[in-house]
Amino acid sequence: MATDPVTTDGRQVPAGPVVRYERSGPVATVTMNRPAYRNAQNSAMTYALDGAFYEASGDDEVKVIVLAGAGDHFSSGHDIGTPGRDAHLPHPRRAGLWWDHSDKAGAESRFARESEVYLGMCRRWREIPKPLIASVQGACVAGGLMLAWVCDLIVASEDAFFADPVVRMGIPGVEFFAHPWVLPPRVAKELLYTGDRMGAHRARELGMVNRVVPREQLAARTRELAGRVAAMPRMGLALAKRAVNQAEDLQGLHGGLDAAFALHHLAHAHNAETSAGPLAGMDVRTMKARAAGTDGA
Repeated sequence: MATDPVTTDGRQVPAGPVVRYERSGPVATVTMNRPAYRNAQNSAMTYALDGAFYEASGDDEVKVIVLAGAGDHFSSGHDIGTPGRDAHLPHPRRAGLWWDHSDKAGAESRFARESEVYLGMCRRWREIPKPLIASVQGACVAGGLMLAWVCDLIVASEDAFFADPVVRMGIPGVEFFAHPWVLPPRVAKELLYTGDRMGAHRARELGMVNRVVPREQLAARTRELAGRVAAMPRMGLALAKRAVNQAEDLQGLHGGLDAAFALHHLAHAHNAETSAGPLAGMDVRTMKARAAGTDGA
């Protein structure tokens, strides 16, 4: 199991796998475990998540899967600047047939990689034939939204917030572009146009979140819900999930994801030609500064 590297800037990174897997009765809990970096998702974490979900899917004793994040935050999104950033490294193809990106250049490299680790992985996880429940606290930002949105149910703590600020990079939202299906279109546009945070209670009002609970009760209340779902017949759950997913796809989700993914990569290519790289020169510090309304100086 992959672990975070030792840092050289004086920060202490807890030892341990980037993803933890535990089973208690019929419920498997998959926990993102990079709390020092707000569970930023590098490729090591993405493939570890895939391995954990694969294990839970194949275990006949598991009827429900919970996805959680260690520490104060569910996930701050894709890793764009930690010591464990590994976007340049090769990984085995798990979610598609695109070739290895690591020895390619330009749009070919980025498109191949993101087809695998972002759009491909999210589609793979959405189709897990067992209910998947997200247990969300603190930040659920950009790539964190993608993980929550592939889940069937979302339980959020009162301090949870949701945001997709990547339009600040000139990019039209994250790669798994489910925004108009999980939110009303005008609300989805507001989320994208402003980059503002949406609180847990507002997310519940709009139907994106199922339950909002006190922070100290999040784990227990998520387990309670998982236990209630696990009491249902396994085949019935699998077919019910498939029926709802198919209805979303008939409403255009599958094709919409492909169309938005192409626009996402057009934006990367435009940035690469007109600015300081495919992220428009943005990093974690400048994104935070823009969010705070400063110039990053």
